[in-house]
Amino acid sequence: MDTHRKIIHVDMDQFFAAVEQRDNPALRGRPVAVGYDSERGVVSTASYEARRFGVHSAQSIQVAKRLCPDLIIVPGRYEKYKEVSQQIKDIMHDYTDIIEPLSLDEAFLDVTDNKVGVALAVEIAKDIKQRILQETELTASAGVSYCKFLAKVASDYRKPNGLCTIHPDRALDFIARLPIERFWLVGPKTAERMHKLGIHNGMQLRDYSLHGLTSAFGKAGQLFYDFARGIDDRPVVTNWIRKSVGCEHTFEHDLITHSAITIEVYHLLLELLDRLHRTQFEGCTLTLKVKYHDFTQITRSISSPDVLHTKEQLLPLSKQLIQKVASDERPIRLLGLSVSNPPAADNTPHREEWIDQYLPFPDEEAIPWIDADGKARSQ
Repeated sequence: MDTHRKIIHVDMDQFFAAVEQRDNPALRGRPVAVGYDSERGVVSTASYEARRFGVHSAQSIQVAKRLCPDLIIVPGRYEKYKEVSQQIKDIMHDYTDIIEPLSLDEAFLDVTDNKVGVALAVEIAKDIKQRILQETELTASAGVSYCKFLAKVASDYRKPNGLCTIHPDRALDFIARLPIERFWLVGPKTAERMHKLGIHNGMQLRDYSLHGLTSAFGKAGQLFYDFARGIDDRPVVTNWIRKSVGCEHTFEHDLITHSAITIEVYHLLLELLDRLHRTQFEGCTLTLKVKYHDFTQITRSISSPDVLHTKEQLLPLSKQLIQKVASDERPIRLLGLSVSNPPAADNTPHREEWIDQYLPFPDEEAIPWIDADGKARSQ
């Protein structure tokens, strides 16, 4: 464990909603949710005024409106958010080129050796926050520590517009008192499982055996075991290679008939082909993702010896996949189609992506996916 590293996590406050309030003064101080206003739309981001009513990201728009009758629903402007995100990234590059974006609104920076020659990472974090405010009129929260886990936790600790440093000498005491819900990668369902094991804070997590954690949480158990001890040696990674490209749609009304499923898969196929051509991605496996009306989910895949990049190749394979799922005769609420399995794999770190865009809410339980038109939809 290298406690001499200097890691900063920068997280924009209510990013999408903040951009909308900045650009439209009539929205300032009002409860705002960015999202697609439909029966199955979800909230992408909620302003802090809306969050006081219990509105939050990944929540159904209909539920949000019941919680906050005066809620203002604003359609997302994804191109604008990307533009502002690039402004913020340009600011970060003035301090270091070792930057790992997690989404449009957050990133890790390794400033151990930085461009400005500043010894204290907290001073760099202060400067970045100030410049973001001056140049974009938006606020950011920042966390500073010696590893990604603690920097991430620290940035959430004093939101909004917060700054928190977790020094190596105080890390174990800080972790011991930390509620398990505030651990990175612990969403509501994982927290519930932790509670059933008698784990409510970092100290109780530290007392739990590695065998017990891996039995309960699989590979994540090792991460939780290390996090409880302040161990996280993962580097800030600047280059990721794409391992899949895909898209998915949630439907206003469940699909029931074979013909309706076939039509929607065909539309997905055309969108997938466009994404493949734009990203110049090559893969040999086609995967169909299905989420049924009861939220149960399956995937079915077919591999080819050749790279899949034409309609003539993909259409017959997609029809085979449809046959594998249509026989269930269960109403379908979501379909997704992706190509993966590049012909020449390497050891470069990667993230598998259904969408060739960063997702703003990397929560393990419920992620609002962003469609090509910039509308967030439920899964």
